Parts: sequence; structure tokens; C-alpha cells
Amino acid sequence: MRFDIITIFPTMFDSYLNESIIKRARERKLADIHIHDLRKFAADKHNKVDDRPFGGGPGMVLKAEPLMRAIESIPKKKKHLIILFSAGGSLFDSAATRIWVRKYDQVIMIAGRYEGVDERIKKIFKIQEISIGPYVLTGGELPAMVVMDALSRHIPGVLGKEESLEETRYGVGLPAYTRPEVVEYKKKKYRVPKELLSGNHALIEEWRKKRGTKE
Repeated sequence: MRFDIITIFPTMFDSYLNESIIKRARERKLADIHIHDLRKFAADKHNKVDDRPFGGGPGMVLKAEPLMRAIESIPKKKKHLIILFSAGGSLFDSAATRIWVRKYDQVIMIAGRYEGVDERIKKIFKIQEISIGPYVLTGGELPAMVVMDALSRHIPGVLGKEESLEETRYGVGLPAYTRPEVVEYKKKKYRVPKELLSGNHALIEEWRKKRGTKE
């Protein structure tokens, strides 16, 4: 899957893209990730990409023209989706993750800032507004990382055996334990559930099914 992120803070992604599972996915060419600096698509020498909103009000709005040029510059696969992060957008959840991985080969993400983007850009490109939760963030860079991470996990070959999708079997929120079998804190002992120590695979499977949270 190809990911394209339009942002005014491209270096925010440097560490994230070069660590752990995302790094391996890029090296294996399973995730093709491109970061686009919106300021490079500005028309003036000051690389200005925002302006005051018509009608007044606080804050600044990302201008339509730089965004248009940035989106147009991106090579697009036939099955692509363009999204804009917005607190009022549709909630991005696990169900959306599974659908998008099957439906799209490319996701283009606009990491908005300030008071949002010029509304006309949404109509021109039929952009889908997405929220990662019922709260307001200072920009779309963190949501872009969240969406990229969630989708990448579902790309075949990205996760190793130890990192396999447990939620597909038991749901999310499955309790997990590791050694030692007994942890002591303030003279109180906390033990691993006996079912997990039994060696009985059927009993362990049943224990996990009861405690997983199916969607």
C-alpha cells in the first residue's frame, strides 16, 4: 500500500518512519511512504501556505492553491482515497482499517493545521474527513501516523509471527502475561492465571476467547 502525507512539518515523521515495524515494512517494500512538504508548493518567496479567514475570526486557514498543487503532484493509483483529519470527521476505527486495506491501494492524507483548510479543497477532490477520536489536536501529523500504523498492520507480510493479529482471533484488549509467574508488590503476590500455565491448549484457547473483546 502507498501512503502520501501532505504536511508543513515533514521532519515530524523522521523518527517514526525509521523504527520498528514501519521501518521493516518499508524495507520489504510492503509500505511505500511519501512525505510531501506543503511549503514547497507555495507560490511566493516566503513559502506562505496559510492566510486569515474571510469573515474574520481567530487563527489561520491553509490556502487552497498550495494544497491543490500538492495533491495534483502525487502519482495516484486507481484505487486511492484522499482524507483530511478533522475533529468533526467520521471516526476511524478497526472496522474502517479492515475495509480500507481491502478497498484501496493508496491513502493520501492531508495533515491540517491552524483553523483548518479552505473548504473548497474538500469539494474539488472529494476528500473524506476523518477523526481518530472525540478531541481536538494541534495538527494532523499524529493522526496520520495512527492511520498509517493501523493500516500497515493489516498488510500481508508486515507483521511477523510474534506480532500476528491476535485481535482477529480473540478481539481487542486480550490480557497477556510473561515471566515470572509470580510478581510481588508491597507484600502482595500477583500470579499468572492457572489456565495459562496448564499446558492444555484447549483450556488456554477457551480462557482467551472469554476475555477478548470482539467488535
